[in-house]
Amino acid sequence: MNAQRRLVSGGVLAVASPVVVPVALALGVAIALTACSDEGDLSVVNEGDSEATILTGDEEATVSPWGGVVLLDYGCTPGDVTVEFPSGSTVVLPGPVCPDQEIVVGNGTAEVRQVVPSGT
Repeated sequence: MNAQRRLVSGGVLAVASPVVVPVALALGVAIALTACSDEGDLSVVNEGDSEATILTGDEEATVSPWGGVVLLDYGCTPGDVTVEFPSGSTVVLPGPVCPDQEIVVGNGTAEVRQVVPSGT
């Protein structure tokens, strides 16, 4: 996961990297890659007037005011999430935070909300 950044801000990013494997292992590797590549996207929404920096434990993202960031195929955070504001204040959200949740940032505040599936 650390070899490539999977961070999207205000758009969509597709990341592709070549994988070289022996022919005998190709089928098993293809199945394993498919199984671990669908971890789910972790999203952050900033509903505040200032930017915020999101620290997940192994990733860092800056979210613009009234913007958002999506960590593609990130899965759950390894632990707590820290949200830092330009004022120097921080909010620690108990983790892990998973793709069925999103981090919502406000003016000096942050919370975790359940994601409402589309169509409901």
